[in-house]
Amino acid sequence: MGVYHLFMKSHYADIKIKAQKRINIIKGQLDGLQKMIEGDEYCIDLLNQSLAIQNSLRSLDSVLFERHLETHVVHQLKHEEKKAVTELVTLFKRVNK
Repeated sequence: MGVYHLFMKSHYADIKIKAQKRINIIKGQLDGLQKMIEGDEYCIDLLNQSLAIQNSLRSLDSVLFERHLETHVVHQLKHEEKKAVTELVTLFKRVNK
């Protein structure tokens, strides 16, 4: 296995760890929000918790997008440019709806 493959495997592991940490945070935030709703907490506090969850999801999206750019897009731009461009444009449109 070449140096590039070892680097990518190591990088995948790092990204998986980062993503799993963020997912665990999001799970905790969701559980907290559910308890807040069940406890009839103040609406602004519920909304603030919901916004925190949305920010955490965006953070997870960033980690996953970084992985995609550094791995698949780099390869696709060399071998399947049209596919890479189509996927990124489609994603951009979904993000900006």
